[in-house]
Amino acid sequence: MSLVIKSKKTIKGTLDHFYEAYNQVGFIDNDPVQIPHLFSKQQDIEIMGFFAAVLAWGQRITIINNCKKLIEIMDGEPHDFILNHSDSDLKRCEKFVHRTFNDTDLLSMIAFLKIIYNQYNTMEPAFANHLGAKDKTVENALNGFRNLYENSEAFIKRTTKHIAHPAAGSACKRINMFLRWMVRSDNKGVDFGLWKKIKPSQLICPLDLHVIRVATEIGLLSKPKSDWKTAVLLTNKLKTFDAIDPVKYDFALFGMGVNKADF
Repeated sequence: MSLVIKSKKTIKGTLDHFYEAYNQVGFIDNDPVQIPHLFSKQQDIEIMGFFAAVLAWGQRITIINNCKKLIEIMDGEPHDFILNHSDSDLKRCEKFVHRTFNDTDLLSMIAFLKIIYNQYNTMEPAFANHLGAKDKTVENALNGFRNLYENSEAFIKRTTKHIAHPAAGSACKRINMFLRWMVRSDNKGVDFGLWKKIKPSQLICPLDLHVIRVATEIGLLSKPKSDWKTAVLLTNKLKTFDAIDPVKYDFALFGMGVNKADF
């Protein structure tokens, strides 16, 4: 791989090239985004997209396999399961584990999603309702979603570590990735573009380790740090290349890193 690319024009050209290379259906095969793509019903896509994002740390094959276990637990119909499960149905959740996410966390999130879907037909308002007219990023949406969980009957303190929020300084990588899936729409077959109350320009780039490394190597970041300020800083740099859809470059940065591309 090259040393820092100093020219802004060269960086944009590199990112545009790899965005086109990786933002295609073939990207889905080895990525957790394949999980929501197993469904056509919006609510099923949202629910399994949310779980796929929450579980998205560690080896990708393990993430995908454990998401498929969740689908089995939910009888292949996540939305129906969330709304209509019985106590006996919930026993299937026992002993589910993915790294530090366990059956207690799963039950809490199922209960929280039931609250959301009993109130709304989609998960979108649980995020979008916290945005103000002048908000330039999804910061308030993420903080509001976390507060909504903490104030719900489903709240369990240990589970909050799986619902990150900017107020604590977290980069919120997994939730930002989920929002990218739900909000971005470019007809390339990867992101869904289901939500319209959040603008692509408000999204924040998911700060994966691959993204941080590549962004640092090409000169977009000076310090390889994972926190909210760095995520916003990187996104603002990406906005100089595309102000309307900056997070499209997540495909380029992540793809370049995970595939060890020459650039």
